[in-house]
This record gives sequence, C-alpha cells and structure tokens, in this order.
Amino acid sequence: MKSICTALIPAVLLLAAPAHAQDTLKIGAVVTLSGAGAAWGQALLYGAELAADDVNAKGGLEVAGKRYKVQLVPYDDKYQSGDAVTATNRLLSDDGVKYIIGPMGSAPALAVQPVTEPGKVIIMTLGFTAKALSPEKPYSFRPNLTTEETSYPSIVWLVNHFKLKKVAALFPNDESGQQIARDLEQAYAKAGSSMSSKEFFERQRVDMVPLLTRMMAAGIDAIELDGNSPATAGMIVKQARELGFKGPIVRNGGPATPEIVAVAGKAATEGMMVSSLTDPDNKAVAEYAQRYQKKYNKKMNGFSPAFYDGTHMLFKAMQDAGTVTDSEKVRNALEAIKNYPGIQGTLNWGGKAKYGINHQIESPFFISEVKDGVEVVRARCNVEQCVDVK
Repeated sequence: MKSICTALIPAVLLLAAPAHAQDTLKIGAVVTLSGAGAAWGQALLYGAELAADDVNAKGGLEVAGKRYKVQLVPYDDKYQSGDAVTATNRLLSDDGVKYIIGPMGSAPALAVQPVTEPGKVIIMTLGFTAKALSPEKPYSFRPNLTTEETSYPSIVWLVNHFKLKKVAALFPNDESGQQIARDLEQAYAKAGSSMSSKEFFERQRVDMVPLLTRMMAAGIDAIELDGNSPATAGMIVKQARELGFKGPIVRNGGPATPEIVAVAGKAATEGMMVSSLTDPDNKAVAEYAQRYQKKYNKKMNGFSPAFYDGTHMLFKAMQDAGTVTDSEKVRNALEAIKNYPGIQGTLNWGGKAKYGINHQIESPFFISEVKDGVEVVRARCNVEQCVDVK
C-alpha cells in the first residue's frame, strides 16, 4: 500500500501543476534593453514591472473572483525589426501571452503588427509613427504622447520665446526619424519658423561633427534633438557645444534629460529646453521616481510613468471585462476607460481625428529648462497650447 501511495504522489503533483500555472498572468515585453535606446526600453519595462508589483503586493490581480500573479516576460529587440518579430513569435508560441508592452521603436512596432493583430494580441507601443494606430489595427494602443501631439503647441512657445527663424535638426534614418522629421517640419512652418537644415544618419553613427559643422555654417538659430535616442542626443549636444554653438538646443519629444546630461555634462546642457511628460511638482510622479530609483538604482526616464499608468489601465480593463484570456473583451474594456486617475493626471483615449481610432492617450505635458542638470518647468501644455508658469 505504501508503494502505491508513493507512486501516486508524482501524479497528484502533475495534476496540481496546471492549476497553479493558470494562476500566473504573463505579460510580454518587447523592448530595447541594449544599445543607444536602452534607457527608453528600460523605462517601458520598469513601468510595467512596478505596476505588476502593485497588484502582486495585494495578493495578485483579482479578475472575476480569481487572483493572478502578474509575471513580466521581457525580450530585448535591440531596436531591430527582425529581433522584435522573433521575440513576439516566441512570446505567442512559447509563453502564450495575449498582452505585450512595446515594441518601443516605430519600425519594430510596424513589423510585429502582422503577427499581433491577427492573433488578437494587445500591444502597448511607444512607436511614434502615425502608422502604428488605425482602425485596421484594433489591438494596438499607445499610452504615451508623441511628437504629433506635443510638437505644435511646444514649438509655438519656443519660437515666440527665442525668436527662432532657422532651426537645424538631425534624425536617425529610419521610420521613427522620418516620421518625426515630417511632424516637426510642419510644426515649425506653421509656427512661423523653418527647419532650414535637416540631416539623416544611421543610428550607429557617433561622429556628428561634419553634420553639425554644415548646419552651423548655414547660420542656424537652434538645434532640435527630437527623434534621437538619449545617448545619441547627448553626443550631439556635447559635440555641438565643443564646436562653439551658442544658440538654444531644444528637444520636442522623447524624455531623456538625465541620460543627455550624463553624456554631455551639466555645462553643455545648461539652458537646454525640453518637452517633459511629467511635472516634477507632481507628488505622485515624484514618489514613483523614488520607487524607480530605489529598485533600479538609476534616475527615472520620463516615458516610464506613461507605461506604469498604461499597464494599470490594462489591468483595469481585464477586471472590467471579467477575463484575462479573452483579449477581444479586454480590448473593448480598455477602449471604454474614461477619466482614468493615473499618476500623470486624468487620462483618456483620443486620437480618432488623426488616426481614425481612439487608441492614443491624452495627458498633460510641459516645457522645461535644464538648470544645473535638472528640469525646471517653464510652461504647462495641452494639445492646444502652452502657457507660461507664473
């Protein structure tokens, strides 16, 4: 009898294992964790991880009377479309995920959608390209603001404040850079200025001196950094100041101030004007930044709160839908969320006029001046205008 009972024990354990596995909710992450864009990829992943920490600390995410431990499954796409597709296929086939944080870049986002959309896999992408959102891509959401949303009101403020006439800009030669270049060119022209000098380069390039020299010879008033990864933007600032450029350096998107300061130094970045997604006076964001610093031993990147809020909105959609497996019901519930009280402020989905679908987050943003390596808010903005801080 003893031998029979002993033989039965493994079978009992095997029967119990699937039930335990079903109590784990896997969320995939296809993000850049190495190379020039790593600060952004980490911001997305860490935002999702901290949101998961919140629900796991309460015993898991409760959906339809059942609790799930949330587990992030990250893959490094190296900012490459091929790697993003490989990672996505692995998440779907091996890990069985229905929800993905990322991809981070525009080209990787477009590359994975032929896989995620037919598979009814919800992605929360950072990709700035307008092509990332459309009625034909109902499972794609963007929880962060892009240049399309922030550029015009910010540029109007900057042009008026600095009397800018001729602006130079350097862009990576890929889908993200080309989309941002188009957005900025239109915004500067509409604001009464012009993006008179424009250069495209391969993302691996580190020597910007020839490009900057050509721009400076054209008599530019300012240099625009939007579209460049944090490390690349830092190199541009450093090399421009070393060449003797004295005019304003501005960045209308892609939070990266701590990383730029780390590369270029405080002296080179003093007075730089940046578009900020978070208000340093926001207590909830300040507390989140402390959590981020404590857990990851690095300063918070400005994209992270958007993906912390976005991941919590995804969790709420699962709770509202009453399921973690039916992604179609979860998608419908996510679309229906209104006036969500995120740490950034009150959040809503919009964007139908531009993208044909309300899958673009709408949230406040700011124009800040870098003083002694730290952002100081100079204007508060929405998609219509920026108003000076008194």
